[in-house]
Amino acid sequence: MDGMYTLSGFVVGLVVGVTGVGGGSLMTPLLVLLFGVSPATAVGTDLLYASLTKTLGGWVHGQRGTVDWKVMGLLSLGSLPAAVFTIALLKYLAMDEKTLSGLVTGVLSVALILTATALLLKGRVRKLAQRRDGTDHGLHHSHLDAATIATGFIVGTLVTVSSVGAGVLGTVALLFLYPRMQAVKVVGTDIVHAVPLTAVAGMGHLALGTVDVVLLGSLLLGSLPGIYIGSHLGARVPEAVLRPVLAFMLLIIGTRMVLY
Repeated sequence: MDGMYTLSGFVVGLVVGVTGVGGGSLMTPLLVLLFGVSPATAVGTDLLYASLTKTLGGWVHGQRGTVDWKVMGLLSLGSLPAAVFTIALLKYLAMDEKTLSGLVTGVLSVALILTATALLLKGRVRKLAQRRDGTDHGLHHSHLDAATIATGFIVGTLVTVSSVGAGVLGTVALLFLYPRMQAVKVVGTDIVHAVPLTAVAGMGHLALGTVDVVLLGSLLLGSLPGIYIGSHLGARVPEAVLRPVLAFMLLIIGTRMVLY
């Protein structure tokens, strides 16, 4: 196991522990840009890494009752079939490594920039949704279930190709669709939904041969203590400071991926 991979896992784990986001959006481009890992392999490995690291967080939220299981189920109705369909499509197309890397890099760049934008607009999105919830009941009553399933499908496709989207984008979508849901429940529901999604997508990549098991072990060795330490530091660092810094980092990385 490469010590640098373990150190990178620790740093990313620390960021995730402090901010609650940034796993896929930092780990995948880090593997591609810093270590020269193939984009497809970076995505596949990161998906299994995410499913394992988020399982504990999901279990904690489940025990605390901070998960809306109905919403989680609706998201999964869209995201899990989307993950299976996307993997099947990638297998059917049987793209060569260069073409597949180009596809993954392109989708990853867009996902990173969208994630950075979502981070910056998170507060405004919630305020907008709360105002809309008080004046317009169309979406929030007649089409809410369908909109949630559709959101799951979009997130599932994006995550399967890029490993990015299950965190910030999923959270912002939930804030818009369910403005009255408690913030802790939004986070808990999003984390629990991400566990089966990243597991299914990751196993699909494993079947495609785009997972490095040794690399996965090295990342986990560093990330688990990083997340533990970061979670204890998170309460001491204000979110108003963390959010723009992380968004700025993702914008830079996303722009760099466009030029990759």
